[in-house]
Amino acid sequence: MKYDIRLFFTALMFYTRIPCPKWVDHSAEYLDQCTKYFPLIGWLMGAATAGVLWLGMIIFPVSISVVLSMIAGILFTGAFHEDGFADVCDGFGGGWTKANILEIMKDSLIGAYGVVGLVLILLLKYAALTFIAGELSVWFLFWTIISAHTMSRIAAVTMIYYGNYAREDASSKVRPVAKKLSPGNFLVALFIGLAPLAAFNNFWYLLSVIPVGITVVWLWRYYKKWIGGYTGDCLGATQQVAEVVVYLSIIVLWKFI
Repeated sequence: MKYDIRLFFTALMFYTRIPCPKWVDHSAEYLDQCTKYFPLIGWLMGAATAGVLWLGMIIFPVSISVVLSMIAGILFTGAFHEDGFADVCDGFGGGWTKANILEIMKDSLIGAYGVVGLVLILLLKYAALTFIAGELSVWFLFWTIISAHTMSRIAAVTMIYYGNYAREDASSKVRPVAKKLSPGNFLVALFIGLAPLAAFNNFWYLLSVIPVGITVVWLWRYYKKWIGGYTGDCLGATQQVAEVVVYLSIIVLWKFI
């Protein structure tokens, strides 16, 4: 139990800006194993951002509340995944060889591809959340956001489990969590990440798993083609894309079932 508590706080420390106890350090061993609790971080982030959205809607219009919710999510994570998405846009948009793409993604500066990509995905997320918040019940909204955060993190965990790390050195700060998971830890992550779907009380919403799975496969094949695997930035980009895919999938299912 103490070991799993340590793993959870390690994941919380690495993936968010939420303060952790002082005894939680940057042990490579714990960073490697804590990935199974990545979807649990999704529970926390989803509940927090959904809570901010709900509270905001009591006072402000839906559009303002959605922006406040998105700001809260970025503050909680320190734009960790958004930064990865922007780096992937820059790397794959401006690079033509593996070495070139990896070098661009390591650059701390953001380029035109990163700016455009980040603006567009944030606009898409804003539009999807605005529609869901304006058309559906608070209960439905709450569990949609949590599901998006947990399932998108499962997407990243799945890539770690089935894929391989692209960089040939250990220079990346995310290298410790980019190792293979054990089958048991992968199943734990799957259970934690898919559990929110049960709150919909409608079997059809389980179908949202399919487009997320297709997204992971497509992104993995794309990463594999150009750089031979994934990097930490690729995992962040996968999380961001998969989160939006969940929102869009839920909207489609709601409209047609």
